[in-house]
Amino acid sequence: MKKSHVQLLETEREYLQALLSKGRLNVRVQKRALGLLELDKGKSYQSVSEMFGMSYPAVHAWGKKYQTEGLNFLEDKPRSGRPVVLSGEQKAKITAIACSKPPEGYAKWSLRLLADRIIELSITDEISHMEVGRILKKMNCNLTEKSNGA
Repeated sequence: MKKSHVQLLETEREYLQALLSKGRLNVRVQKRALGLLELDKGKSYQSVSEMFGMSYPAVHAWGKKYQTEGLNFLEDKPRSGRPVVLSGEQKAKITAIACSKPPEGYAKWSLRLLADRIIELSITDEISHMEVGRILKKMNCNLTEKSNGA
């Protein structure tokens, strides 16, 4: 079986060691940097994956990415996805609505009912009930705690 490893340049090795000596470092970056240093010592992808509790394909990908991108692969690339479109003020209004009395005929707010009300009040043009739930969760607002015995 072929032993898999990476050959770092001396400057790259010094950069990684300096990076690891910093006080605060993202865990993913730290694991990748430590993994590269271990691979540079001649350890196999399998032994490094076991050392860090990672899958073999993940560690193997580190080696491939290092070969193509150099040390730039240490940091995560920006991820695709919808950008945040709600301001803090809009989120506060959503939370205030959730804390208010529900509409006539309802015992409590539901996420779908809140989403409809938010659009009706023109706080935002569109919002899903799932996004309303995420906002309320971040604000520690629980819709089930509204029973006050009345």
